[in-house]
Amino acid sequence: MNENDSLQPEVRSAIEAAQNKKAANIIVLDLSGLGAFTTYFLVCTAFSTPQASAIGDEIEHQLSKLGLKIAHREGRGNSEWVLLDYGNLIVHVFTERARLYYDLERLWRSARRISIPDLEAPSMPASFDQGAAEA
Repeated sequence: MNENDSLQPEVRSAIEAAQNKKAANIIVLDLSGLGAFTTYFLVCTAFSTPQASAIGDEIEHQLSKLGLKIAHREGRGNSEWVLLDYGNLIVHVFTERARLYYDLERLWRSARRISIPDLEAPSMPASFDQGAAEA
């Protein structure tokens, strides 16, 4: 059993949705026992503002399938930070620059950190590479 298996279903679903939209450096901060206003932060990186919005949209869509209603959303369009508030789960989707600037991992350094490995891009078959080189 890995660390992800102990997470609540909505957190696992949000992770999968972020991964489906190619979010990088996904981290879950477990804030339970810290007197925080929420139980989990899910923090991830997008490589553009449209990708940040798409990741937020996908997470919102997948969590709605679980019957979860979003309490509040910040950031649409060209935002460098999308925030989705589900009460016990708050999702932060940052562009690289915004993530470095706000540095939530440092601010909440006493929280238990669960790093989620990035999904690897599927590799191209060797024959595809050779065909492209010959063209």
